[in-house]
This record gives sequence, structure tokens and C-alpha cells, in this order.
Amino acid sequence: MRTCFYTHLRIAAGFGLLLVFVQCSKQIAQEKAAKNLVWSDEFNYTGLPDSTKWSYDEGNGCERPSGCGWGNNELQYYTAHRKENARVENGHLIVEARRESWKDRSYTSARLVTKNKGDWQYGRIEVRAKLPITLGSWSAIWMLPTQHVHGGWPADGEIDIMEYVGYIPDTIYGTVHTDAFNGMKGTQKTGSMFFGKNAQDFHLYALDWYPDRIDFWVDNTMYHRFKNEHKTNAEWPFDKAFHLILNMAVGGNWGGKKGVDEKHWPQQMLVDYVRVYK
Repeated sequence: MRTCFYTHLRIAAGFGLLLVFVQCSKQIAQEKAAKNLVWSDEFNYTGLPDSTKWSYDEGNGCERPSGCGWGNNELQYYTAHRKENARVENGHLIVEARRESWKDRSYTSARLVTKNKGDWQYGRIEVRAKLPITLGSWSAIWMLPTQHVHGGWPADGEIDIMEYVGYIPDTIYGTVHTDAFNGMKGTQKTGSMFFGKNAQDFHLYALDWYPDRIDFWVDNTMYHRFKNEHKTNAEWPFDKAFHLILNMAVGGNWGGKKGVDEKHWPQQMLVDYVRVYK
């Protein structure tokens, strides 16, 4: 479809323009025919998230090699099977962060994963979501490998389809982490999309993942591309299955960079649907 658009700009008028419209129609039809839905959750039910599709990462992260706070010094405790933090109602998945004492933490939230229930190598991932805005919130739609074959993070790779921090309320980010390109080295490959005042509306956050590139989308705009340089696993570990993660953190190295507003909680990330195409 984008090829059609750019070709259209190069054609002035007349029969050439008509030909472009015909070519575009054929290309759009081919794209639609090739789009094969393989996994989805439309959230057209009520209660806890569908257990056949979603599991939970639970705890404060202290048991992980990256250390407490899930490697980012985050403040929340991720709960499991708790409607206060993750539930489906009115056609939406609600991921809710709350200010409340829970074990050794002052906040609770949820981190939902499709690991071993939805794992994909290449394809298109679409998540239509509405994001919260408060100082200290850190919402994310992202992917990690289901099997660790290169030695763990960051060598096994990470794909951040969307990250949004409350102290930058007009911009979302898409990032790729690998052994060569990662936050510890300051070499991560990041793109951003400026929304202005519309960041808190519902938007479609999407990823097109191919053997030679990964494209990041918001609605109908591609704002970032990461290319396979065809070198080593250090640059491109994205040749294996990854699973999807939806979470909302509180504070942390990035989310809490400007502090945490302790007054305006709970905060919610609403998800209208998740769809995966091959």
C-alpha cells in the first residue's frame, strides 16, 4: 500500500493515474489475502484474563539475575490472578497499577505474558491500547525470546513494540536490544513518535517482523525500522520464537527518572485487542 502511495505522487494525471489506482487496488487485495490471523484476544468476556492465552510474571524481580525491581529498580510487585491488577471488563483488558502495600512493595501491578501459549517467529503483532499518564508510570508492550539460546539478556534479544513514560506525555518509543545494541552500552536502536496531546487516546501499536527487518508502527505511520545487517547473533538474534508481554511498571530507572507522583493512583492501561498475523 505504501508503494502505491509513493507511486501515486509521481504520476500527474490522466491514464497514468488510473493505472496507479488499478495497481494499488490489486496490491491492497494481495496484502489482505496474505494477512493470516493466527492468534488473538478480543477481550469480549468478563473476569480474569483468559488463562489459555495469558500467564503472569509474578513478584518483585529479586529472584531474577537482573536483580530486584526487574532489573530497572521498579517499585511495584507484580501479582497473579488478581482482578485489582488485571481484569477484563467492558470489552477491554485493564492492567492497573495501584498504590498499596503488598509484601515488600508500596505498589502493585500486573505483567501478562503469552509465553508457551503464544510464541511466534516473524509476523505482524497488533495491540490497540490506551495509555495512562501520571508521573512515574511506565507502560510497555514488548517481546522476549521464549527459549534462551545465546546466553540470556541482551544477547537473546528484546523487542519493545511500545514504551511510554508518564514524564514524557507526548511521545512513545519503539526499541530493539541485542548484544551489540543495548541500553547498558547506550547503543540500543530506538525510534520515537510524537503525539502531542493525543498520546492518551486509543492507538494501534504494531510490529512487522521479517527475516531482514523489524518495522514499528503507530496507527498508519511507520516511525522506526531496524534492519538485519546479516552479521552475527550479536546484531540480529531475532531468528527464533518470541512471546508478547503487556505490563505497567511504577518508577524505575526510566519511568521514575523525574520521580513518582504518589497521589494519582490507581492508573490503568486499557487494551482493546491483541492480534497476531503470519
